[in-house]
Amino acid sequence: MDLKWITVLLFSAVCGVSASVPYQYLFVNENKTWTEAQSYCRQMNTELATINNMEEMENLNATLKDKARSLVWIGLEKGDTWKWQWSLAAGNFNSEGDAYRNWSQGEPNNNGGKEFCVAMKNRDGTWIDDNCDTPRTFMCYDAEKTTTDRYILIKSSVTWRKAQSYCREHYKDLASVRNQTENQQIYTAGKALENYLFWIGLFSDSWKWSDQSTSSFRYWASDQPDNGNENCAAVSMTTQDAMGRWYDVNCAEKIPFICREYKLILINQNLTWREALRYCRVNHVDLVSVHSEEIQLWVKEVAQKASTEHVWLGLRHTCTLSFWFWVDGESICYQNWAPGNGTGEEDCSPVERTGVVQSRGGQQWVSLPENQKLNFICTTYED
Repeated sequence: MDLKWITVLLFSAVCGVSASVPYQYLFVNENKTWTEAQSYCRQMNTELATINNMEEMENLNATLKDKARSLVWIGLEKGDTWKWQWSLAAGNFNSEGDAYRNWSQGEPNNNGGKEFCVAMKNRDGTWIDDNCDTPRTFMCYDAEKTTTDRYILIKSSVTWRKAQSYCREHYKDLASVRNQTENQQIYTAGKALENYLFWIGLFSDSWKWSDQSTSSFRYWASDQPDNGNENCAAVSMTTQDAMGRWYDVNCAEKIPFICREYKLILINQNLTWREALRYCRVNHVDLVSVHSEEIQLWVKEVAQKASTEHVWLGLRHTCTLSFWFWVDGESICYQNWAPGNGTGEEDCSPVERTGVVQSRGGQQWVSLPENQKLNFICTTYED
């Protein structure tokens, strides 16, 4: 075994929790139209920023702090199709839960063409669509509380957007409903209300993310969106009271923008393991090392787009010492080997063995000779 690999093997024998995130935000201080900004990000193997929840919004604001003094493009644009979606961030609902509805008879009717938010009737727990600017009491949701206490009725009457902001600031979000049981719990929490209706977290809009993600998170300023001809979204960094809030803007405006770079990138080229390792280190950071189930989930998602049945990982076997190791120098703590793979004793003839992930099926790790030519996954930045 050569000195290069001996050096790599000098890793810590202690296994800990890897503090890693699947993406980072990159501020680009160049004035471009929304379409130009989108093209720039894609040429850099990134996308205009998508925001899934309040934590990500805070991370984006932290990235922009002391860098931006204007509006900044994100990846939200107006489409032609309107759809109902929940305020609670994407990832909390499966397709079945997101489809649950409990409309009152004749609803939704979009009376006057301005009813894009949903209120629950405290008499029977059914829903109506309503003008979002109507002041109403509202129901917040707090995931940290017990089942019986997680729905909090706020008796102040405000618009739907202000209700959303209040719930996000003090709890988790406006209440969302996945099934009849949750609908009954919210209805019970609101039965004693004197007012007839209260806001819940369902709303309708035609805005969509450029990366085709399904995130329903929105962080509009109180009077936004307000113009039918302003079809692209930007984050405001201009005034303290509106810091980080979103505005609809004419897509032809030329302003800075923020890209969202994902940690992993699939390279659809067929290279040997050594060639793949060299490619990643020259063009990105390294072949991917999988230290946790969370990273494995990212790998599975990326690998599904491969054109080969297996995809190279930064996983290598040493015949001299008879064990596997990651090329970034970390111990192998988390493992996801397919049956019969990953043993210390490997057939080293005629070449060394290296690790791959299956691009389909169970997507477990497999031992293969290093001279096969496969797609591979690079990491694009260091933690």
